[in-house]
Amino acid sequence: MVYQADEKRYESMKYNRTGNSGLLLPAISLGLWHSFGGVAPYENGRAMLRRAFDLGITHFDLANNYGPPAGSAEEMFGSILKTDFAPYRDELVISTKAGYYMWPGPYGEWGSKKYLISSLDQSLKRMGLDYVDIFYSHRPDPNTPLEETMGALDQIVRQGKALYVGISSYSPEQTAQAIKILNYLGTPLLIHQPKYSMLERLIENGLQDVLEENGVGSIAFCPLAQGLLTNKYLHGVPADSRAASSTGFLGKDEVTEDVITKVQKLNLLAQEREQSLAQMALAWVLRGGRVTSALIGASKVSQIEQNVAALNNLEFTDEELDKIDDILMS
Repeated sequence: MVYQADEKRYESMKYNRTGNSGLLLPAISLGLWHSFGGVAPYENGRAMLRRAFDLGITHFDLANNYGPPAGSAEEMFGSILKTDFAPYRDELVISTKAGYYMWPGPYGEWGSKKYLISSLDQSLKRMGLDYVDIFYSHRPDPNTPLEETMGALDQIVRQGKALYVGISSYSPEQTAQAIKILNYLGTPLLIHQPKYSMLERLIENGLQDVLEENGVGSIAFCPLAQGLLTNKYLHGVPADSRAASSTGFLGKDEVTEDVITKVQKLNLLAQEREQSLAQMALAWVLRGGRVTSALIGASKVSQIEQNVAALNNLEFTDEELDKIDDILMS
């Protein structure tokens, strides 16, 4: 059956302006990290993408190394884009990244102009696209001058291969320097993608201030701490969880008794707010409008539906925020 998007898809989603740019992003974006690609069921990925778009999620976030295997998430997305989303391309914001290992030899990772431009060319072929909406430097390169990495981003925009550029996991100091270089080149930095959740708050130590002072947006990855801020780990490590497997970066050693105790207390507060723990965690990341979008992952359609429902209650009282801080600092 030919896919037709829900005519009411824009009625309930919240869209936020990305820094000082003209681009609006959905408050919830969908990342294609672990549940899309060669080892993932194709029809499940297709169903998740369709449902996400029907709920107003217009931003799909990829990277060259997403899968596994690397590149396969882009290939899957490209196939679904061709069969289902081709009529809606101009309603989508598609992003990809380069920075991590992709091929052998000295040019297959990090932040050289050689690698970034070659990688994006490969990504465009895998997805069947002429351009992406956002292209990111996925991580800072300690051995390549920042001027070269930012110069590659500028060149990519001028070549028409990306509309906007972003960076991910850069420190406040690196971010400020990247902004300065890109402003000089004439291709302003659109967005920063940092790791941010109730359990990972490093961006509050200066990065958010740098972004706001310079009119740059932000999109938080791992806002649910790879599942820790859901009901999955309330009673320990289940056998089918990410922490119990060899995939991903969440290990059993991170799911400590102390963490579980904190998560259980947060869950009680979420229940008082008539939200799931995941919904409260997403609302917390989006509180006050400092973060443009929360980037979720999902393995089934119901998770996307439940996460989008977090937008029904984004407000926190001062008492609730203080209680969350007390729980996390105990």
